[in-house]
Amino acid sequence: MNALTKTLLGVFILLSPWFLVQVWILAAAPDEAIEEMPVCSASSSNCAHLGGGEYYRMDVTTVVFEGQSLEETKSRALEYIDEQDGDILFELETDDEYYVHFVEHTPFWLFPDDVVVSITADGDNSSKIELHSESRLGLGDLGVNPERLELLYDALASD
Repeated sequence: MNALTKTLLGVFILLSPWFLVQVWILAAAPDEAIEEMPVCSASSSNCAHLGGGEYYRMDVTTVVFEGQSLEETKSRALEYIDEQDGDILFELETDDEYYVHFVEHTPFWLFPDDVVVSITADGDNSSKIELHSESRLGLGDLGVNPERLELLYDALASD
């Protein structure tokens, strides 16, 4: 065996667990649109929720952005989705509400996590948000979902 063949074989052996995990993820966690705001179960360790009367694994409790219209909050949500390379699976917009379900992937292993955002107009120039993030696979998330919602919240609330 020459050096190039040995190198390629070594790379394949090192990467094969990653490829196997990717095949498993594709089979075990297919994309399915979430058309209604989900809630976290009482014992979930792979979910976070903010708003709508539910504050699961979140410290932030402010869900109304005074002086920030529905359109402005929606624009910030779409910027966040674009920056995170999120894949939108479902989107619904009315005159007074914007709802989107998108998927973010964890670094390296690329586990899919579902993120749902609901933004409603709250008066003439304010908006109210509800956010949800949940891992599709596994019993825990190592704090990824609450951290993701904090980043999303900061992006929506930024000046």
